[in-house]
Order: sequence, then C-alpha cells, then structure tokens
Amino acid sequence: MTRATTVRAVLAAAVLLVSVFITLTMSPRLGLDLQGGTRMVLQAEDSATVEANRETTDRTLEVLRQRIDSLGVAEPVLTRSGEDRIIVELPDVQDPRQAAAVIGRTAQLSFHAVQGATPPRTEPESKPESETGSGRLTLPDEQGTQLDLGPARLSGAGVKDATASFEAQQAAGWTVKLDFHKDAGKDWTRLTGEAACHPAGDERRRVAIVLDEKVISSPQVDPSVGCQAGLPSGGTQITGSFTAKEARDLALLIKGGALPVPVEIVEQRTVGPTLGAAAIDASAQAALIGAAATALFITFVYRLFGALAAVALAAYGVISYAALVGLGVTLTLPGLAGFVLAIGMAVDANVLVFERAREECQDRPTRSLRSALTTGFQKAFSAVADSNITTLLAAGLLFFLGSGPVKGFGVTLAIGVVASMFSALVIARALTEIAAGSRFVSDYRGVNGIARPGSVRTWLTRKDPQLFRKPVRWLVVSAALVAVAVAGIVVRGIDLGVEFTGGRLVEYSTSRPVDVETARSTLADAGFGDAEVTTAGDGDISVRTGKLDNDGEHALREALATEGGETTKVRDELIGPSLGDELRRNALIALGVAVFVQLAYLAMRFRWTFAVASVVGMVHDVVIVVGAFAWLGRPVDGIFLAALLTVIGYSVNDSVVVFDRVRELWAGNRETPLATIARRAVLQTVPRTVNTGMGALFILVALAVLGGDSLADFALALLIGIVVGTWSSVFTAVPGALVLERRTGAPPPVPGKASRRARAPRRDPLDNGARV
Repeated sequence: MTRATTVRAVLAAAVLLVSVFITLTMSPRLGLDLQGGTRMVLQAEDSATVEANRETTDRTLEVLRQRIDSLGVAEPVLTRSGEDRIIVELPDVQDPRQAAAVIGRTAQLSFHAVQGATPPRTEPESKPESETGSGRLTLPDEQGTQLDLGPARLSGAGVKDATASFEAQQAAGWTVKLDFHKDAGKDWTRLTGEAACHPAGDERRRVAIVLDEKVISSPQVDPSVGCQAGLPSGGTQITGSFTAKEARDLALLIKGGALPVPVEIVEQRTVGPTLGAAAIDASAQAALIGAAATALFITFVYRLFGALAAVALAAYGVISYAALVGLGVTLTLPGLAGFVLAIGMAVDANVLVFERAREECQDRPTRSLRSALTTGFQKAFSAVADSNITTLLAAGLLFFLGSGPVKGFGVTLAIGVVASMFSALVIARALTEIAAGSRFVSDYRGVNGIARPGSVRTWLTRKDPQLFRKPVRWLVVSAALVAVAVAGIVVRGIDLGVEFTGGRLVEYSTSRPVDVETARSTLADAGFGDAEVTTAGDGDISVRTGKLDNDGEHALREALATEGGETTKVRDELIGPSLGDELRRNALIALGVAVFVQLAYLAMRFRWTFAVASVVGMVHDVVIVVGAFAWLGRPVDGIFLAALLTVIGYSVNDSVVVFDRVRELWAGNRETPLATIARRAVLQTVPRTVNTGMGALFILVALAVLGGDSLADFALALLIGIVVGTWSSVFTAVPGALVLERRTGAPPPVPGKASRRARAPRRDPLDNGARV
C-alpha cells in the first residue's frame, strides 16, 4: 500500500469516527415543517414618522422576544431577515391566533408614579389589577414587590433616545441614559418632582417604567433632587446593579417602546406534528429503499469495486448527516428531500472514475489494475470537478435568492456535494486502491468489475451508431418538445402556488370522509364561496382562498366540521400579496442568474460555442419541466423552484461530462472532424450517463411513491428533469455545438492543459479500430 493510499485511509477513518460520534451524540435541528408549529414572517411598516430600518427592526425584535416569552413557547426562534423583516418560529403552536394577537400589538411604554407597595406575594402571580376608569395598576416590580401605580404620566413616544453607558468615574457602573422630546421632558420633570417630595427610601419616591403591563425598571429619584424641582427636562439616567447586557437590553426595550414599529404578518405557515412525522418517516423509508437499490445496482454493474463504492456511499450518508447536525443546519422538508436526492447523485463521481478505468483496461490489457484505476481517477478529475462546481453554483443560487425552506434545500445540497466528493475521491479511492493491490482481485477480471467492458459499452462498440450526420434533425425534435411544453403553458396556464400569488392554503383532516363537492357547498353556505376546494391525499381537504385572517380560518374550520366531524388542521400557509410578488420576482431573478452564471462558467472552462449549447439545453429542460407541470395541472411553488434549479445543475452536469470528453479528444486529434469527435465522446460517456441516472432514479421513484403529497411534486419534477436533461445533454447541447461550430468556423482548441492530459494515440474502443 502506497503512502498516498495510507494517508487517504487514515483521513477517511478519522472523518468517519468524528461523524459517527456526532451522529450518536447530537440531535438534528428540525424545521417547523417537520416538527410541527407556526412560522411567521413579520414586516415592519413604514409611516410618516417612523422609518423601518435595521435599527428600529432590532428594537422591535427585542420587544417581540419579551412578548413571545410570555406565551410559554418552548425554544422560540426570532431572527431578523434583511432590513425590515423578522422571522418568528414557534414550535408546537398550532393555533396562531393567540401568537398573532400578541405579536401584532404595538409596543406600549409608559411612566407611572408609585402610590404605594406591598411585599411580594407567596401565591402564584396574578394578572395585573386595574381600577375601572382610573387607569391605576397593581404590578410586581423586578423583585416581586406589588406596586400600586397611578395613571400613566408619560408615554414611550416621548422618549427620544435610550443608550447604555458605563460610568467609571462616578462608580455607578452600567447605566441607561434617557433623552426626551421637549414636551415630554417637561412631563418627566413634573413626575420626578412630585416623587421627590417623599422621603428617601419611601416607595412613593420611585418612578415605574412599564412596558406591555410589565415593570421593567422602578428607580428611586436621587436624594439630591428637591421637592417639585424634578430632574432636568432634557434627559435622565437610570442607575442600578446592571451588567453590560442588562443595561443594553433595558435601553433596547425603552427605545423600542419609544419608537414603536407596527408590524404586518406577510407570511404564516402552520404544520401539524402528525404531518411532519409522516414526512420524516416517508423520507427515511425512501432513503433506505432508494439507497439500497442504488447500492445493489452499482454492485451489479461494477462487481467488487461497485460494492466498495456502496460502502463509500454509506459513509457519505453518515458524513453528510453529521455535517448537517454539527453545523446546526435546520433540516426542513425540502432539505430532507435534498439529502435523500444527494445520496443517489453521490455515485456519479465513482461511476466516472470506474468508466475511465474500464477504458484504460480495454486500451491496454496488459497494464496492472492499480495503474488503470489511478489513471481513471486522474482523467475523471476534471469532469468531476466541473460537474460538482456547477451543482454548487445552483445550490448557492438557492441559498442567496431563495427563502425559507428553499434556503435549507440549498444548504443541504451544498453539503451533500462536498461530502460526495470526499466520499468518492478519498474513501472510495482508498478502498479500491487497497483492493487493487490484491493479486486475487487483479487476476480475476470478473471479480473486480472494471477489467472487463460493461454491457452498455460492448453494445455501443458493436452497433457504432452514427449519431450526428445531420445534427439539425435532433434540434428539430428538441424544438418540437419545447413547442408542446409552451402549448401547455399557454393553453392550461401555470398553477402558481400561494407562495407566488398570495393568499391562504389550509389542509384539514376530518374524522368522517367528506367529498369535495359537499365540502365546497358547505363552505359556500358559510360565506366562503370563493374558496378553491380539492383533496390532499388520504381523504384530507385542501382549501385555498384569497385574503383570510385567523378568525376567518377558525370559522372556515368550524363550517367544515359540520360535515366532517372532528376537524384537525394539518397545514396552514398564509402569504401576503407583497411577499408573493417578491417571491415571484426572486424566482425569475434566480432562473435568470442561473442561466448567466452557468454560461459564464462554461465559457471560461470550455469554448463559448459549448457554453451556449449547454445553456440552450438547460433552458430547453426548464421549459419542458414547467410545461409538463402545466399539462398535469400540478402547482408551481417554492419546492418546485428548488427542484427546477436542481434540474439546471443536473442538466449542466451532464453536458459538462460530454463536453469535457469532446475537449480532451479534439485537443489530441485536431485533424479529425468535430462531428466524429462528438460521436466518440457521446458513446464513451453514455455508460456513465446511464449508470448515474439510474442511481438518481431509484431514489426519486422511492420519494415519489413513499413521500406523499408533500414530496411527490418535488420528486416528479426531478424525474422529468433527469430524463429530459439526459436527452438534452446528448441530443440538444451536442448538436447545437456542432451547428454553432459549423457556422462560426472556429479552429480546434489549441493544445494546452487538456491536450497535455491526453495520452499518446491509442485505440478508441468505440470506433471499430480507428486510431485517435
């Protein structure tokens, strides 16, 4: 065993040990669509006096965090998104009405005179007591002492600014400074002047600062302040035994209350825990069945080396899962599907290497198995790198231009790509190199799996089809397919999901079966005549309507319960019209950027004619997938967008593999016609295309059959995309490149890196003995 193989084996073992440790000791962070709960996206509203910017959004976020804590929700998550949006995730909250009522209120900050106080109560804390019409409150302060407060003398709107500062010279430590507007400053002077008329230590010398009916601070007026003199009107200082964090939080609370930012719920999603659990079970079953089928397939095709690749595939699953858990990535439903899909695509690099090694064994039957394998890894590296980079570009677009679950899918896909490269180039290589060093494996060609040509390669060698004598014919067929897809878009239209149109989509599970017509009639009688009612699998009822608030949704559920008995909400999506417009715009931008980025990358790595042909094939695939969904009447939503961008990556991936071989062959055979070179390149890469496609298809069929409605459309889009992408990489991109080269008359590539990689002239197994 060589030193390089030893290093790979040790590195693979170390990474696997760490991954197994993380897998056994850490739990995944599940998104709300898997664990159940409510997710809201709030947008700060602009007004004539308040600008919704980063600073005011941060203040609003702090106020909202205090309010949500009062709901008693376990592990709520609040994050700022952009300049003026706040994302709120509330696990296990199935009725968002209570949360929306709390979240939607504008912060209420007020300053009160303290009338008296009583010691802390021993019984559980009660709700604030108030005297009708007087505005008086009885609230506990920071130590639990019950304060009897007078009516509010000053509101938070009078606070101009609040900042935390450290007063080292006065030994006061961390303090909070308040600056008032002019008129509010006079009210503050009067309030503190009245409090100063009481002796030091008297509870009535305190001023209570109340936020949302909770005393956040109740400082004593300093003994140096005289009766009726009060504190200066410009500002004041709150002192106490504050830590740095406590002082900053208090300043944020006061400032946030002083500058309230009204918020609007622009997105709301509620998923029942049973639906999330079902999605996890379905995905797990699909992963196990699909991965097992993929492992059996590559073992059948590549014998021992295929079995070793299956072991590396299992290692890939452990490593990528550990990376997701260790990095704290929130695993969403599309992300889970992306993880499952990446298992099927992870065999691609192994297939590329094994096919190149097979070619080496065919060309030079006397060379050692280990030498053929090493050459296979070297020659496949370019195609592996380029194909994975294009997939990473698609994942990056999903992350930066997507939102919510689509972002999660992009992260999962990117981690999967990196883990698959490690699996193929380190783990699988170490295993196969160790096996190749065995005399038994090397001598018995039927055992190792790569010393003999595969059935697909043998059949192609015997038939030697002349594919590109008239490349325009293939382009005509592709154009006809695109025309059919466009006809579907024009005739049937695109059923944009709620994410893109705005509105509300709710799914209910009923204890008694309810047919669609009965449900539609019942809801129409209840005043929901414009609701679109359909079935959603397993007898569930899906209701899609326009503007519908939480009270309206509650009434809709009660109306449906009159026919269906006990009615449980399993899914709820509310998208505001402004967010729908934005998502639709971002979807178009994502597709446009995807085309441009792929074009630029391919033009840099290959010839511009190859780049244009690849992008034309990519656009061909996108139009056909969208057209197929139009003809089938399936919804186009955010998950579909994730699938579509994945199809883009897969389509370009296939084209890259073909054009990488064209570049290699053409650079070493500059006098050979390009049509002949393209035919050889396609026939040499067909085994890889078929075997990789089969690995992905096993996974996707399992997802389509077992994944339920939530994953069926995702799997269907990818199934169509992989089939169409395989076609376009051969019969659209390659003929397109031939036509462009013929029109431009560009010279063959100048010998460079690609030609230096090409070996001396050797026998082409797919050209009936011709020399290349």
